[in-house]
Amino acid sequence: MSKKRYAIVGTGSRAGMFIDALTTTYQDVAELVALCDQSQIRMDWHNRRLNTTVGLSPRPTYLAAQFDQMIADTKPDVIIVATIDSTHHIYIVRAMELGCDVISEKPMTVDVPKMQAIYDAIHRTGKSLRVTFNYRYAPAYTRFRQLVMEGAVGRPLSVDFSWLLDTSHGADYFRRWHREKQNSGGLLVHKATHHFDLVNWWIDSYPKQVIAMGDLLFYGQDNAAARGEQYPYERYTGISEAQNDPFALFLDSKEVFRGLYMAAENETGYLRDRNVFGAPITIEDTMSVSVRYRNGAILSYCLIAYSPWEGLRVAITGTKGRIEMDIAENINHLTGDGQAANASKGAFKTARMRVYPMFGQSYDVDVPVGDGGHGGADPVMLEQIFSPNPPPDPFHRAASHIDGAASILVGISANESLKTGKMVNVQDLFPLPEKTNPVIINGAKLTT
Repeated sequence: MSKKRYAIVGTGSRAGMFIDALTTTYQDVAELVALCDQSQIRMDWHNRRLNTTVGLSPRPTYLAAQFDQMIADTKPDVIIVATIDSTHHIYIVRAMELGCDVISEKPMTVDVPKMQAIYDAIHRTGKSLRVTFNYRYAPAYTRFRQLVMEGAVGRPLSVDFSWLLDTSHGADYFRRWHREKQNSGGLLVHKATHHFDLVNWWIDSYPKQVIAMGDLLFYGQDNAAARGEQYPYERYTGISEAQNDPFALFLDSKEVFRGLYMAAENETGYLRDRNVFGAPITIEDTMSVSVRYRNGAILSYCLIAYSPWEGLRVAITGTKGRIEMDIAENINHLTGDGQAANASKGAFKTARMRVYPMFGQSYDVDVPVGDGGHGGADPVMLEQIFSPNPPPDPFHRAASHIDGAASILVGISANESLKTGKMVNVQDLFPLPEKTNPVIINGAKLTT
């Protein structure tokens, strides 16, 4: 059997998960044929690491402007896109035009014109796009989906969902390129795409109407000044005044930060460790969103990025009962030692799930535990992506471009609502199709 050929564009830290999987676990069925990035230094770092860890010869490297040449030279079957969010569409569209299928990091893109360009390319070329919503594969979240599919709540009517980012992980979005909305779509697109996708998947429906409120209330210059705090530096690394700043991240503290970011600064101009109380910051850190779904269910969602602990609280109430889940991803306050970028990568610290039948005794549900990133999700997702014969998936976790659009459309609609103060009809922004292959519970459709 011939190996499937993969190339990766965008070689920051997130690309490491795909690089490692392709060159170790799935090396018998998959081949990493090329790396592409705006930074030669970054690609060279990955090649040195591959040589040291698995004895692999350097993979061919191409600068971003050489993307077409990379495909012509190395003939990949699939392109993995892990660039900044606002450029995903560029590489998705061009890869398809040059004959490749695509796997994209979430979010699929950040606004409607870019999403339309992706849809047009899929229609024009017939190529496929898969979006890596790894949280679908976390054993705890899959179990939650299973309970809904088995009819524990009947038909879902209400979803109450709060997600807390702590003051290490949450702050990291305000150090990086994400802090400027034109790059990331803000946290309602970049981060909440995970959460909106989970809701869409759990209740098997697409969003219909969205209204939102949100603001920058904790991070940023003005908020620090209002609290009487002074953080005059642009970045943290090499700044003596920042040594005792609990929000500081020092790029010289870890080899991965030195190699991927600090060494590449002259090449890219990108500072990975910008002051979270500096400027410009154009995204929100406090957000509340209400969504009406096509099946009639209503979602109440909130996201904050400065909590003392990190995790979620979610409940789905329906015609036959209620299920609740509390997850703590990180319960330790991590500060400036490089751990911030990985605060949510390991197994969950605590997890609790309980079912409350409409009439009957409530009971706890065992929450499956998985090893690996994102609560054990990453290894399961990588097997589904790269294995030629993955295990059957009765939970339909693979996310298509339609799922990618349905998720970001909640965030895009919420951003529009923030600007206008009005309810947004999702179909007015982008026409999602009707759901196909609806989930059946107890002989009835979950989707309506």
